[in-house]
Amino acid sequence: MTDAVTDQGAQAPARKGKGLVLALVLAILGGGGSFYALYSGLVLAPHGAETHKATPEDAVEPLPEVSFVPVDRIVLPIGAGDAGRYLHFAAQIETPETYEGEVVHLLPRVSDVLNTYLRAVEPSDLSERTALVRLRAQMLRRVQIVLGEGRVRDLLITEFVIN
Repeated sequence: MTDAVTDQGAQAPARKGKGLVLALVLAILGGGGSFYALYSGLVLAPHGAETHKATPEDAVEPLPEVSFVPVDRIVLPIGAGDAGRYLHFAAQIETPETYEGEVVHLLPRVSDVLNTYLRAVEPSDLSERTALVRLRAQMLRRVQIVLGEGRVRDLLITEFVIN
């Protein structure tokens, strides 16, 4: 009689293990099936959703015709002369192609206004996190004044290194 009791006790844990494995497999299959149904749009898809087909109206608009005119590199000392720190600055002016010749013709004035502005900037202003954003906005406005309204779309800073 004691043998029968021990045999039933040994079989009971095996059934729990099989049930646990079966539940785990079913959970994995159910999760995978749910993911597929949601990802493919079989479930919770918007009503009347159709696959989007490219049409001529959806064609990408051509980029505007712009030119990028490089501004000469500017290197100037920062702070006291004995500190030995320099600012290396380079930029490009984004302009409509129709004004490219005029912008190139006025580049010496652009270099002058940028050089003058950067020399007036305090070294403490350069250490702030938002310094580059503020400096860029100020320089863009000055370049727009020199070149005239509508001739400058943007000032792209390609180098701003302090060493």
